[in-house]
Amino acid sequence: MTEALSWTEAAKALADKVTADAPAWHDPVSNTPRHRLVPRWWQRIPDSPTQEWALVDLPAHSSERLHAVYTDETLVTRVGPTHADHATPGERGKGDPTSSSTLPGLIVSMAHRLDVQPGHKVLDVGTGSGYSAALFSRRFGDENVTSVDVDPYLVEAARTRLAEFGRTPRMEAIDATGELPDAEYDRIMATVSVRPVPASWLRALRPGGRLVTTIAHTALLITADMGTDGIARGTIQPDPATFMETRQEADYPAKLNDVFVRAREGDGEDVRPPDGPVPDLWQEWPLRWLYELDTPGVETRAATYPDDGRRVVWLLAADGAWARAEDGTSPVVHQGGPRRLWDDLERVRRKWEEKNRFSLHTMRAELSPQGSHLLSPDDAWRFPI
Repeated sequence: MTEALSWTEAAKALADKVTADAPAWHDPVSNTPRHRLVPRWWQRIPDSPTQEWALVDLPAHSSERLHAVYTDETLVTRVGPTHADHATPGERGKGDPTSSSTLPGLIVSMAHRLDVQPGHKVLDVGTGSGYSAALFSRRFGDENVTSVDVDPYLVEAARTRLAEFGRTPRMEAIDATGELPDAEYDRIMATVSVRPVPASWLRALRPGGRLVTTIAHTALLITADMGTDGIARGTIQPDPATFMETRQEADYPAKLNDVFVRAREGDGEDVRPPDGPVPDLWQEWPLRWLYELDTPGVETRAATYPDDGRRVVWLLAADGAWARAEDGTSPVVHQGGPRRLWDDLERVRRKWEEKNRFSLHTMRAELSPQGSHLLSPDDAWRFPI
């Protein structure tokens, strides 16, 4: 079997899987050589105490590599400031992912929601490996696609690799939260998460245009259509999507480890029993996302003590505020710093329960350059985003 046939067969099998509900995208997925856009990537090392990553560098034409690349999985290409392209054999990456080739099924799902029509001008925010730009260009023409990313290397690498198989969309290295390369677009899709929704996107979105994006630190996927009054209105989609946040530097700000030192076991200025059960914020994700919408920027950590099985949740903020909640036979909450973070969490939970724990997918979005919001079904909650 030739190399060309092997990758095209793998790409077709991937297309068969991810485009069942969006058949118009079968051809782009079948004919986009993802293996040429992602030659190497990072894979998390299980149970690594320092969040380390191993470099995956498989032989170029091996069946193992083709199987990995044409699986519906995200391939992490950059960890912290280190791109897999620049890693040395045996090197380990450290930190959080800062770029990736998003799982193709999610790209197709979002692109299907975007509902691009022939002749539409499309802005792809978050170039990454260039895969989504390749799909758009294949289906709608290079001349109709602009792709942007904050990282000049990502843009140049994607531009070079796309050109090798005939794709030449416009590509720019810019901070996408600022001014955009052109004044008007019919469709904008972001594979990075944002908060606030950049005013520049909304100024550039033509009346009748559509925006698909996610809200930072949540998995809330918004689809909104621009009205003639300059307000894009839409809803949260039923399927979640998690993306890395927009950044202006090579890496994200450091974790709040200094605050965690104080919060880990210290006594707080405010100590009391919790108001109700200590929630598992990794299982009760609607509550976690509501809390993020209400009280943004709080870092959440959790652990289970092996000696007695007690579960502990920590809330940490950049201003030094912290909370530690422990369940068990005598549940207790410790809070310190300038704010009472656990009080805020319990306030959000009480209000949500008073509203019958409405589904987050029933919230509405109103987005404008002057300010954007998510609204609860009865409009009693109005979150700036």
